[in-house]
Amino acid sequence: MKLYDKPAHILHDMLREKKINAVELTKDIIARMEKVEPKVAAYLMVTSEIALQQAQAVDKKIAGGEEITFLEGIPGALKDNICTQGITTTCASKILEHFEPPYNATVVEKLRAAGAPVLGKTNLDEFAMGGSTENSAYHPTHNPWNLDCVPGGSSGGSAAAVAAGEAIWALGSDTGGSIRQPASFCGVVGLKPTYGRVSRYGLVAYASSLDQIGPVTRDVTDSAHLLNVVAGHDPLDSTSSPAAVPDYTKALREDVRGLNIGIPREYFAAGMDPEVEKAVREAIQSFQAMGATLVDISLPHTEYAISAYYLIAPAEAATNLERYDGISYGARVDGADVAELMTNTRSQKFGREVKRRIMIGNYALSAGYYDAYYLKALKVRTLIQEDYTTAFQKVDVIMTPTAPTPAYPIGAMIHDPLKMYLQDICTVPLNLAGLPGISLPCGYNREHLPIGLQIIGKPLDEETILRAAYTYEQSQNFHNETAGLEGAEG
Repeated sequence: MKLYDKPAHILHDMLREKKINAVELTKDIIARMEKVEPKVAAYLMVTSEIALQQAQAVDKKIAGGEEITFLEGIPGALKDNICTQGITTTCASKILEHFEPPYNATVVEKLRAAGAPVLGKTNLDEFAMGGSTENSAYHPTHNPWNLDCVPGGSSGGSAAAVAAGEAIWALGSDTGGSIRQPASFCGVVGLKPTYGRVSRYGLVAYASSLDQIGPVTRDVTDSAHLLNVVAGHDPLDSTSSPAAVPDYTKALREDVRGLNIGIPREYFAAGMDPEVEKAVREAIQSFQAMGATLVDISLPHTEYAISAYYLIAPAEAATNLERYDGISYGARVDGADVAELMTNTRSQKFGREVKRRIMIGNYALSAGYYDAYYLKALKVRTLIQEDYTTAFQKVDVIMTPTAPTPAYPIGAMIHDPLKMYLQDICTVPLNLAGLPGISLPCGYNREHLPIGLQIIGKPLDEETILRAAYTYEQSQNFHNETAGLEGAEG
């Protein structure tokens, strides 16, 4: 019986009903990893022995007649910028090649409390800086739908692992679309919660006012369950929201009647892949057929979002990455004195894209340029937030493409950073505004590469976007289709 291609909620029921056991499930996923991981390369670190030990404990619990939590016995994976005590956390960077954190991230503690087995740490663009997972210092990850294509980024390893059946669920992080865009490229569901809804404690910082941890799953139901586990206030994170956490699974009902859906004209701009636009517009029309009302809206400052983001995020990155100096922790390249040691370490151990963003950030923050660039970008950020506030006075959710194109060939954009940055046009505005957003499959292009629909919600209103996403998902069959893994199964 193939188990690796089933969602967590189905597997949970099978475990409870003793149709399968946790060791059997974990071994099935490990066997799948051994078969396809050489081609997909979703992982940086595999901890299958630990996962098997956790599975054995779950089986003893079930045999003893005890109830199990939703994630007990269901193997998943963590993006390798989430700290795991005693297990290497590299951020896909040579500067943290052998770093073992002395503590767990809060989300890891929550997963442990929920009994969730973790199979390993997934690949990413170095320090989450990139949109293709080609900027990893170790190896690129391949898209399971077409191994010649990128899986998206920076959470490309997490999305590829779920799409390839190498994990039932995964956690990623989203600073400018890093959960949603790879979810779109890999035909899975990616949820970026409201900023502060999930603790960032133990997430290695890229841009602290933008970063957010969220789930990558096979379907919307699993996203709701996983969000139930990881959401909530954390006193260790000063930006953590104190708002009460609802049971997100109660939002999973097929009903969009009376829902007002905003369709922003700025998100369907020139240059978008026509097959993406067609699939997304058809998905939006299906909501109207199910009883929702479509409302044309304008988010006029969207055109400035990329410019603002690529000043704010690098500025914060430049500050956050100052700590990697070759002295405190991480890799060290010796020099004649402290200054040379720091220079050697940072120049040899940081990758090209990380260096680029550090330099952009330091330039934007430097004397004489702060007001002209960084301060102006912050003002634009406020205008973008106000655009959404105004729009949400008329609508309940906003729907857009997740990305302007499907997955593209490996190597196609890596040498043209500006072209790659423009891929973020549909996702970065949400991070600037701190809003929740979900990406779910809504079709394929002629080469059968997945296309994602993005649903944007009001602050702390993950319930409405989950309800809308679930209603659409249940009316389609995309969540039941799996990647062909051309060339990997032979």
